[in-house]
Amino acid sequence: MSGETRRRLKAKEKVKIPTRQPRVWGTRLRTKVVRSRLIPVKCDTLAGEMIQVHRIAVLVPLSVGVLVGICTVMIHLLPLRATINLIRREKRLGRIGTNPWIDMGIFVRVVLYASLAHLIEIALWAVLLIICGEFPDLGTAFYHSAVNYTSLGYGDVIMTPSWRLLGPLEAANGVLLFGLTTAMIIALIQRLVEARFADLKD
Repeated sequence: MSGETRRRLKAKEKVKIPTRQPRVWGTRLRTKVVRSRLIPVKCDTLAGEMIQVHRIAVLVPLSVGVLVGICTVMIHLLPLRATINLIRREKRLGRIGTNPWIDMGIFVRVVLYASLAHLIEIALWAVLLIICGEFPDLGTAFYHSAVNYTSLGYGDVIMTPSWRLLGPLEAANGVLLFGLTTAMIIALIQRLVEARFADLKD
């Protein structure tokens, strides 16, 4: 072997082949077996730790949530009807606007009607969560339902992917019904003020 050949071989040995470094930040796809089916699950790598993003069910929880939402709206019509009947009765008796304590009593009763309706609606969502198998007891289900209904969003209790969509649906339902309660109370206050102060009528 000539000297030129030896120099070429030594030069090749000195060349280092670059190795591929593992990515710390990145995203890749894996497969997960769910009910005997291969479902692609997106996994994020953050500092070498895998975070799985589960597939969220949509159709079934959406249908169930809409039905329960309709039931809660029907329940909320009861305090609205009771408020209308209360105002009509007090006006027929001529007691609205005559005494501030009577007006305060009417206001408190309407607020109690609405609060009771909200508690019943939270309980209805809680019973649904128990039926779906998300929680074993009423206390935990009622707490989680109240967090969703009031849009508190603690996040300390999380439902399974099969029924997780019920959370935002209940939150939207709660916002709608709280808005209805607010409109009802504002209308009541306006009626009491107009009855108390005749110069404020249009």
